[in-house]
Amino acid sequence: MDTTILLFLLQDGVTNGAIYALLALALVLVFAVTRVILVPQGEFVTYGALTLAMLDVGRVPGTAGLLVVFAVCALVVELWSRRRSLDAKTLGNLFLVYILPSLIIVPLTYWLAPMKLGAFAQALLAIAIVAPMGPYLYRIAFQPMAEASVLVLLIAAVGAHWSMTGLCLLFFGPEGLRAGPLLSTSITAGPIPVPGQSIAIYITVLALMIGLYLFFGRTILGKALRATAVNRLGARLVGVRTALSGQLAFLIAAAIGALSGVLIVPITTIYYDSGFIIGLKGFVAAIVGGLISYPLAAGAALFVGVVEAFASFWASSFKEIIVFTIIIPVLLVRTLMSTHTEDEE
Repeated sequence: MDTTILLFLLQDGVTNGAIYALLALALVLVFAVTRVILVPQGEFVTYGALTLAMLDVGRVPGTAGLLVVFAVCALVVELWSRRRSLDAKTLGNLFLVYILPSLIIVPLTYWLAPMKLGAFAQALLAIAIVAPMGPYLYRIAFQPMAEASVLVLLIAAVGAHWSMTGLCLLFFGPEGLRAGPLLSTSITAGPIPVPGQSIAIYITVLALMIGLYLFFGRTILGKALRATAVNRLGARLVGVRTALSGQLAFLIAAAIGALSGVLIVPITTIYYDSGFIIGLKGFVAAIVGGLISYPLAAGAALFVGVVEAFASFWASSFKEIIVFTIIIPVLLVRTLMSTHTEDEE
């Protein structure tokens, strides 16, 4: 292996690792706030990627109809939970919360999709379509059992994953899709060219991490999420609405997933079930971070990306096995160091 090949592999690893870092951050956030191991995080990646690919050819994406399905299901669940205390004002508020976003986004999609507005506008529209599915999913699948054990929530997350994968197949079909790059220009760094899409990934990931840091440190909503993550009961006692915190965490996770899909669909073909493997690699990074540390999860994600790149070069047939093997020594060390004998919950 010469220096040029080494630099190419490092560039590829850092690019993939940046995407895994986004997913790891979303997984850590959701688990810290809701105790849900968000297995369907990869499906948000797939939804965002396939939505942008459809918009790129001027077609209305299937996620537009899927958003309506999510909204109606979430509204039905909410109405059932409040069936004994419904009045006209409550019905109006619920309509605004659950139905109004889809009434705005879906017609806007049908109007704008044929126009092919350009890469950045289409990317923003794709994220706007997918992001509201996060809080809808939380309301449907997780909020009714928010006080359940982590194991029960994990089982619900697996069920949500398979349901969302099936819906993706129904609304998009089995064919793989790809989109044009967000940035078509490239630069040369030493002996290797850096594609414009990789530059877009680096800039976006850095900007998002800075934005999340400011959000959690400087805003009321961010501090409410941090309070819920530190002590759910204590946050509730001081007036933080933990159900709203859960929905907000899922909203951020869905937006990050859609953003990740938008960033990777120009560099790889995405199928209806591609998000599961991508999400698992982000999960490996989150596990290395203990599902509590954002910096450690981001660093582990870069390590996972680099390992995957070198494994693809040396043993491409076994690259997935090599990547997922990383989790074994981490779990072994954490098990040996743990002093807990029963679930704290």
